Amino acid sequence: MHLDHQDSFPERHTYSAADPVRADGTRRAPRIGPGGPVGTGKTATVAALCRALRDELSIAVVTNDIYTREDAEFLLREAVLPAERIAAVETGACPHTAIRDDISANLEAVEDLEDGVGPLDLVLVESGGDNLTATFSKGLVDAQIFVIDVAGGDDIPRKGGPGVTTADLLVVNKTDLAPYVGVDLEGMARDAKAQRGELPVAFTALKQPNGVAPVAEWVRARLSDWTAARA
Repeated sequence: MHLDHQDSFPERHTYSAADPVRADGTRRAPRIGPGGPVGTGKTATVAALCRALRDELSIAVVTNDIYTREDAEFLLREAVLPAERIAAVETGACPHTAIRDDISANLEAVEDLEDGVGPLDLVLVESGGDNLTATFSKGLVDAQIFVIDVAGGDDIPRKGGPGVTTADLLVVNKTDLAPYVGVDLEGMARDAKAQRGELPVAFTALKQPNGVAPVAEWVRARLSDWTAARA
C-alpha cells in the first residue's frame, strides 16, 4: 500500500530559526529549554529558577511528560508560579519527539500562555527525562540547558553526546552528594571543558541556599542579549 507521507504526517518545524515576532507583530518572549536524563533535577532546576526570578520577570513554564502531568503538578504543588502560568504537554512518545521532531504541541502551549498571561519576559520549556542525545529544535527554544548530576557518575561528561557537548549551558547538579558517591568534581569540570571548549558549565546544589544562582545569572545574561538584539 502506498502512503503519501506529505498528507499522512504533521508538518515538521525542526531546526528552523525561531521567529522573534509573533503573528500579531509583537516580539515574543525568549524561550529556554532545560533537558537531560531522568532524575538529574530538571524540574527542581525549573522550580528554583522560577523562585529566583519571578519577582523581577514575567515567567511561564511548559513541561513535557510522556503520559502524565507529573512535572507540571510538582511545580503547582511547590507554588513556584500561579497555575495559569504553567502548561503541560503529554508527548505520548519519547520526550525528544515533542522537543525536536514535531514541536507543534509545545509551540501551541507557548502561544496559548503568551495569549493568556502575556506579555512574558521568559518561557521555560522543560523536556521530559531523556538521554545524552536529547536536544531541542532551534524552532522551539532560543537556548538549551542540559542538566546532569553527580549521582550519575563522574564519567558522564566524558561520555559526551549532543546534550553535553552542544547545550548552551551544561549544569552539573547535586554537587553536595559528591562526597557520598565518590565523585571528583574537579575531574568532572576538566572533562566537561574538554568536551565543550568555551561553552559554560555551572555546578549546582539546589538543596543549598541560593544553589541555583549560577544558572539564574546565566539566564539573566541571555535575557540581556535578547533585549540588546531588539535595540
